Amino acid sequence: MRIEVEHHSRYRFTEPQARVVQLLRMFPDDTVNQTVVAWRIDVDCDARLRESRDGYGNLTRMLYAEGPLETIGITISGEVLLSETPRRLDGADEPLPPAFYLRTTPLSAADAAMTVFAQEVAGDASDDVRAARIAEALHGRFAIERRRGDGVLPAAEAFAGDRASPRDLAQVLVGCLRAIGLPARYVSGYSLGGCARRERPAPHGWAEVFLEGQGWQMLDPTVGGTPGLDYVRVAAALDSAGAAPISGTRIGHGDEELDVDVAVGLLGRET
Repeated sequence: MRIEVEHHSRYRFTEPQARVVQLLRMFPDDTVNQTVVAWRIDVDCDARLRESRDGYGNLTRMLYAEGPLETIGITISGEVLLSETPRRLDGADEPLPPAFYLRTTPLSAADAAMTVFAQEVAGDASDDVRAARIAEALHGRFAIERRRGDGVLPAAEAFAGDRASPRDLAQVLVGCLRAIGLPARYVSGYSLGGCARRERPAPHGWAEVFLEGQGWQMLDPTVGGTPGLDYVRVAAALDSAGAAPISGTRIGHGDEELDVDVAVGLLGRET
């Protein structure tokens, strides 16, 4: 399966900025499951880019742009070939041991209600079954807000509601899995979602859980469990902030506004 991705991000500032520095986590890596055929970044102003990896092993670029800047646009486009293999992650850069992903963060921490929910739903079974039960239960618990393009809610706040974005649900699942003692992490990337072409206001989010003897396994509460084959994995971290496509700082007064558009297509079909 060959997937094409276009990801447009534009910042607008109410006052000109003297300098903008951004960390971009928008670059998929080759694994056993996926091969990056082509991938490029275009910035609509003079900018310097420095390639690196963060502490989680994600491919990154540091972007440096000198002002005065009233707006800056970043476009990512590329193609990824996905293999028809089980949804186990193999061949990814893994600088950290699985036990690291038992750590909680303010964004992903499970509160008492989440912990009770996870324990009751998981029950007494093997770890893979327990993890799958939680993903399925979250899928049934929430109405999915697929078109919501703002940020990801803290897990406990999202769990208290009855509607959630796919990225909210992924973060809730990560917190629930850790609450029952399973290493888990938040993953950002792209998914076709069963359509020849789908436009989204934001990238997709899902979770990975580490199971002894099985390694890292994908789970997506948006679909109720094991994802399909059309997932392009980009970045993974303890929570959504650590895997966010763009984060950074700026020197200048005023406010900023971010517009994001993502389109994912399956090559070889009419769109």
